[in-house]
Amino acid sequence: MSDRVLVTLDHEVRDADAPLLHADDLAVVRGDGVFETLLVRGGRALKVEPHLTRLVASARALGLPVQDLDDWRLALELAVEEWGSEREGAMRLVLSRGRESGGDATAFVTVGPVSDRILDARRDGVSVLTLARGYSVDLSASAPWQLLGAKTLSYATNMAALRYAATFGADDVIFVSSEGNVLEGPRSTVVIAREKTLLTPPPEHGILPGTTQQALYEVASGKGFRCEYAALRPADLITAEGVWLISSITMAARVRKIDGLALPDAPLADEIVELVDLAVETSGAESAEA
Repeated sequence: MSDRVLVTLDHEVRDADAPLLHADDLAVVRGDGVFETLLVRGGRALKVEPHLTRLVASARALGLPVQDLDDWRLALELAVEEWGSEREGAMRLVLSRGRESGGDATAFVTVGPVSDRILDARRDGVSVLTLARGYSVDLSASAPWQLLGAKTLSYATNMAALRYAATFGADDVIFVSSEGNVLEGPRSTVVIAREKTLLTPPPEHGILPGTTQQALYEVASGKGFRCEYAALRPADLITAEGVWLISSITMAARVRKIDGLALPDAPLADEIVELVDLAVETSGAESAEA
């Protein structure tokens, strides 16, 4: 059992406190790579196959070499085994183009503790600020090189938005397009409830397809919910019967305040948390186990 785990794609368990990347690795100097985050719980990594599928899609969007998925699966299993069987952990899969001077791609798996920020968001919910993302919902189709549907290492804008929101006392951000459409959070998918209907903005608007949101839709559809993709406006968030930021590690963080406005209690709050929990536990039957 370790507090932090590092496994490279040659299936070697490394010292997580020792240097790994070269100074000219393109992940460092260009943010030229992709990643995925998975929750480790109960001795297994959850939703492995959906995350690997999205990793491959992101890698192809960047023209990165697609590594053998069996190598990733074995590295995941080794990382889970090193981490320990019961504690929750945050797993990250990282693939970069490698060194600027040439050579193979860089690929590795890490596991670390789930942060207090995440535990607080699960328990208490979050306050959010709506911020302009600076592009149209049509940009993804007209400019595929913008990589809007890929989970890349280029997160500087996302982190800057979160720091900006923090200066106003907000915990998180919901991005809005130039037309005023709701997009996504810097590290989450937006889902709202209207009675027994769940809605989320469509991926065609340049949104990263959310693996947890998709798993939630699969489970909720079998529990009497209608699950839809639809264009949303900030006003829809205010009038909804609940707003959540959905992601693989935080799971379901209920939005309690938007732009300083407190939202009423969500009638389905407990049920949504239970559905998300069930979704991540059952999605991807091939999850890596310790």
